Amino acid sequence: MSSEKVLVVEDEEDILELLQYNLKKAGYDVRGVTSGEKALKAVRESIPDLLLLDLMLPGLDGIEVCRMLREAPKTTELPIVMLTARGEEQDIVRGLEAGADDYVTKPFSSRILLARIAAVLRRRQSPQLSEGDLLRVHDLVIDPGRHKVFYGEEAIDLTSSEFRLLHYLSRKPGWVFTRDQIVVAVHGHDYPVTDRSVDVMVVGLRKKMGEAGDWIETVRGVGYRMKE
Repeated sequence: MSSEKVLVVEDEEDILELLQYNLKKAGYDVRGVTSGEKALKAVRESIPDLLLLDLMLPGLDGIEVCRMLREAPKTTELPIVMLTARGEEQDIVRGLEAGADDYVTKPFSSRILLARIAAVLRRRQSPQLSEGDLLRVHDLVIDPGRHKVFYGEEAIDLTSSEFRLLHYLSRKPGWVFTRDQIVVAVHGHDYPVTDRSVDVMVVGLRKKMGEAGDWIETVRGVGYRMKE
């Protein structure tokens, strides 16, 4: 049984009650709110271990809430699972672009939802990255132990998924990785994500890296690699 704190943000009362019931039954310490504004207030009062965030909310929507939390130093690494009634690719991409760690579409299976939440918490609490020596590639310094990346003297602020992607590619410069391999390395097995979502994550990473982003090369029809 778990004791992690989960904040659920869902404006439909019946769905909120169902989510709270299943999470409490699984052993989580659960709190529920019905709007983006209330979610930000609740997080300011007490940062949860994970945020289960509906995409479509009245007023401040889930995308904006996610972005605001990612921009705040205290919550930049807060695990966020996006919940959406839409299964369309563009909505999934928007959630991942905003910094969500995972997503679940409605209608959802409670077992799958709980498995996704547990997987995100495991990745954050027990990262599968070596915390030994610093990894240096080109002018980048990657510190797995502190989850930090430096380009020269400048720190690059990355989400957990972006960090895992960069670390994965940087361990074998010149080696080409398929999109499927990248998904497994970043999110784990059985993660239903589209090729487009992987491409968007790479685009976001390159943008944050500035001119250093050119070292991440696209291999048409295959995937990506870190330049040798």
